[in-house]
Amino acid sequence: MHDLVIRGGTVIDGTGASSRTADVAIANGVIVAVGKDVGAANRVVDADGLLVTPGFVDIHTHYDGQATWDPFLTPSSWHGVTTAVFGNCGVGFAPVRPGTTDYLINLMEGVEDIPGTVLAEGVSFAWESFPQYLDALAAMPRAIDIGAQVPHAALRFYVMGERGAEHAEAPNDSEMERMGALLEESLRAGALGFTTSRTTKHKARDGRLTPSLSAREPELFALARAMKRAGRGVLEVNSDFGPGEFEALRAASEISGRPLSCLLVQVQAQPDLWRETLAQIHAARADGLAANAQVGSRAIGVLMGLDTSVHPFLISEPWRSLARLPHAERVARIRADAELRRALIAPPPEGKVARLGITLDRVYPLVAQLDYEPDASMSVAAMARRDGRDARELALELLMADDGTGLLMHPFENYSGGDLEVVREMLTDEATVLGVADGGAHVGTICDASSPTTLLTHWGRDRRRGEKLPLEFLVKRQSRDTAMAYGLSDRGLLAPGMKADINVIDFDRLRVLKPRVAYDLPAGGKRLVQRAEGYRHVFVAGAETLSNDEHTGALPGKLVR
Repeated sequence: MHDLVIRGGTVIDGTGASSRTADVAIANGVIVAVGKDVGAANRVVDADGLLVTPGFVDIHTHYDGQATWDPFLTPSSWHGVTTAVFGNCGVGFAPVRPGTTDYLINLMEGVEDIPGTVLAEGVSFAWESFPQYLDALAAMPRAIDIGAQVPHAALRFYVMGERGAEHAEAPNDSEMERMGALLEESLRAGALGFTTSRTTKHKARDGRLTPSLSAREPELFALARAMKRAGRGVLEVNSDFGPGEFEALRAASEISGRPLSCLLVQVQAQPDLWRETLAQIHAARADGLAANAQVGSRAIGVLMGLDTSVHPFLISEPWRSLARLPHAERVARIRADAELRRALIAPPPEGKVARLGITLDRVYPLVAQLDYEPDASMSVAAMARRDGRDARELALELLMADDGTGLLMHPFENYSGGDLEVVREMLTDEATVLGVADGGAHVGTICDASSPTTLLTHWGRDRRRGEKLPLEFLVKRQSRDTAMAYGLSDRGLLAPGMKADINVIDFDRLRVLKPRVAYDLPAGGKRLVQRAEGYRHVFVAGAETLSNDEHTGALPGKLVR
């Protein structure tokens, strides 16, 4: 007698093979059979007309803090994610010396846009070493599995003190030896990787560049040797890929004998640089190096609303009087005061516009029927020109819609051509793996943790401006492929012996809902959240964690070591 049988669903098993109608039998948290007439069970789920897929594995999140207070890890768990990996981009919260937490909070707030007040209230810092951090994570019940990586910035700061916060400072020989020993200890204790940032986009709240930005080869190579000694872990990197940068990272990966995983996006200023980086990754793979590029499934940008971190009126002088008001009061004042509206839409000085970086010909309304691949004719500026209106006036009107909860989307990466053809190229390249969803980060400006759902709906069903992609391919890309990128060989497939992490999806109904602002973080902090409809059941280790898009309260999730 099985514990559970999911009967008669359209099974997409994670291998990329064609879908088929089959039953999936589960016992003791493990899949024991996939096929016809698998036998009786204590519970039978009728999956006729529904997709049955492996749970999704998201390898690029920033739940380092949230994982210590939120057992459900939303929004990711609303979108079929059953395993989430964090500690990316070289930032995190261990190791940490008592009394030095402020800097790690300062850095995380600046790099990943998670308010410092939220982190100071929510993260207990009841640990010092990275193994102790892992133990704290393991002790907390949770809905989905998690994995953690060792962040370069925290390691550097722990060993070097205040010098370690300055990227131009180089560690001495004893400090490099100490960092290597701590990294090896952390990997042996169960860290899934070591991560570093080498991009000028990453700055602490106080304006200092991320500490690992210009770590020299002796430091990188000492850490690579530690990875080799441990014999485990992924080397994850976020880099600007300036001259010689990839070569240094490749050398570090070769020394470590461990996989290299580099974030890859198309940037507006250098729209073809990603191709050069990808070619270097292909060359490394041809030479036998385990290397990949982490890519996204849609454009990357910011969501703008009157209650988010960024919007077109943020630098208007009248906004100062509105900024600290409760949202409802702010909206009421704007609605009631025509003079205030005129002042808000008045063009700000050119210098301020350039600093804000918002151009309304690349800003699009985000309405209930979400379109993540809008045509240029649907930009705020284009709509205003057609109607003979001022673009800033229209932008304010759109933000004031639905009681002031209107949203605008400003894509600035992966959208230089005004469509997602670049993303399609990235998604279908054999050297890439999905990994830029950033769940838990940039809470006031994005909600790309919903990407697992839009990967299926946009690319598998709804795309109108180009080629769609097969569902079997899309499921594999965010289950088995992502699992194996981190050596998690027990998941990502619907096959006997695999962990019973399973999604049962009503694909005809599947959709992402419009993002909204929620004040549900510690200290009353706000974040953008985005839910989905269509996840009929989600199982983690055979326990149902989501039923009809709502959490059941079951907490079968574990720390993956």
